[in-house]
Amino acid sequence: MAQFLAICRRVTERFTEDEFAPLMEPEAERARQLYTQGVVRAAWSRKDVPGAVLLLEAETQADAEGFVSTLPLKAKGMLEVDVIAIGPYRGFAPRGS
Repeated sequence: MAQFLAICRRVTERFTEDEFAPLMEPEAERARQLYTQGVVRAAWSRKDVPGAVLLLEAETQADAEGFVSTLPLKAKGMLEVDVIAIGPYRGFAPRGS
């Protein structure tokens, strides 16, 4: 299983808060479903812009992108998402003697 970060930003320049409002609970519900399925491992709200950052586990980048595409805001074109593959930080690896 590989890990990915999904950096999500609501497209506020094209959609109003009134358009986002009815989709926010379905969005949260879908994130909870993906968490229960072991796809979403952690989620954070962004403080710089409306959106979120999700830590995902999936077999491939395409799978991770596929999971993200099931979010209601993404499905309606109201969410921009960058999915980035991540791995262990080399600085934490054991040092040779």
